[in-house]
Amino acid sequence: MAQRTERADALRNREAVLAAADALFSESSSPHSVSMDDIATAAGVGKGTLFRRFGDRAGLIGAVIAARLEPLQQAVQEAQDIGDPSPRQRVRDLLDASLRFKIENLQLMSAAEDAGLSNPYQAAHYGWWHETLRVALDQVPGVHDADFTAHVLLAAIRADLVVHLIIDQKTAPERLRASLAAYIDKVLGNSADATQHEQ
Repeated sequence: MAQRTERADALRNREAVLAAADALFSESSSPHSVSMDDIATAAGVGKGTLFRRFGDRAGLIGAVIAARLEPLQQAVQEAQDIGDPSPRQRVRDLLDASLRFKIENLQLMSAAEDAGLSNPYQAAHYGWWHETLRVALDQVPGVHDADFTAHVLLAAIRADLVVHLIIDQKTAPERLRASLAAYIDKVLGNSADATQHEQ
């Protein structure tokens, strides 16, 4: 019974920490300044709890990103289950969804980069995005190496690049989304014959 209570307490603590970190990163005008002490205080737990559960600041930020991604990943999976007559459109939708997530969570992405999480290949969710995109690309006529193409397309929306373009280069989000759509069409080819073949 004591062990079960401990597990329940640990789960509550984890959820409290993630919620506190999520709120602090969202509300802060400078996410780099949000410290582990700030998060522990907001969550009502000891600082040691944070390090035991998440290892370090980078681990905590990674966990917050993963928690925010869960609803999006579920929505993507549900859309796939329903089915789409156009694999090409599915590729566009997947990449646009990933880009929009990064734009909407720009403060958190900026904090992740600052914490050393700018390498996407080490992120737990990268494998999911890559595999989901690879499966869609595998159904697009003319794509000869879906695995490599998935990596290339995901590289175009790296979090550190999105942060640079929007914060440093002042690129409007809608312009960035339009540029991505045009790039996808360029990579996949955007001929009427290809679209008819898919349908």
